[in-house]
Amino acid sequence: MNRRLLASLESARPATLAALIGAGCLAGYACWIIWFRPPPPNHRHTEGRHGGTVVAVGAEHYHVEALVAEGGALRLFTLGQDESRVVTVPKQRVTAYVRTAEVVEAVAIPLEPTPQPGDPPGETSAFAGELPLEFVGARLVVVVPNIQIGEDRYRFSFMTEDSHPAQMPRKVTDEAERDLYLTPGGKYTAADIRANGSQTPSLKYHGFRSTHDLHPAAGEAICPITQTKANAACTWIIDGQRYRFCCPPCIDEFVKLAKEHPQRIKPPEEYVQK
Repeated sequence: MNRRLLASLESARPATLAALIGAGCLAGYACWIIWFRPPPPNHRHTEGRHGGTVVAVGAEHYHVEALVAEGGALRLFTLGQDESRVVTVPKQRVTAYVRTAEVVEAVAIPLEPTPQPGDPPGETSAFAGELPLEFVGARLVVVVPNIQIGEDRYRFSFMTEDSHPAQMPRKVTDEAERDLYLTPGGKYTAADIRANGSQTPSLKYHGFRSTHDLHPAAGEAICPITQTKANAACTWIIDGQRYRFCCPPCIDEFVKLAKEHPQRIKPPEEYVQK
């Protein structure tokens, strides 16, 4: 081999070595991607046995079924990696931070352990709490920053759907509610305000759990707004008369009607299923 060829090979060695090293690193990274890299977390939310949203917890080591029940009860059910398997956890108070999809500030909702039949002493597979009236039916963002399952603690979050039935009105809140209920107008008088305790339904019916019976029997009182069965525990005085409603948000709509279109208000005895 002559000197010129030898010099050419010597000068090519560093570049060749760098290329080989680069190719080896690329191949190794590709193998890591294919075989060793953990899969991205699964964020799918499926429907659970109770009709709620099933949320993966801890890279799907566990699951939680989250359910917003009729009247605003928020319930959590703890499940295993197999979503059909119920898992019990130590009894503990869990706090859920809840807000609507449109606002940033969240409200802390305590969730108490509510053991199901078969849960061992000191353990539970369910938690329950109450949402504020203004959250009932709205689309919610829920974050649970701390729950102990087994020896570990986990964080999870989920969104609920806007489940308020189309015929059910939304709750009036804050200043709008105070202005609606503490200011007379139309058939809603100052005497009515005093008779209702000079308060709003949010105060009077805090924690109220409504049930909407869509099939009232003939002769039963019905809600003036939804035409569902009225609840004797949910009433408001308008024009000196006591009206019954299915839920507090319907009181909002009826008081608005009494103030803005008083001619459309009928006596309570006319709101009866025919």
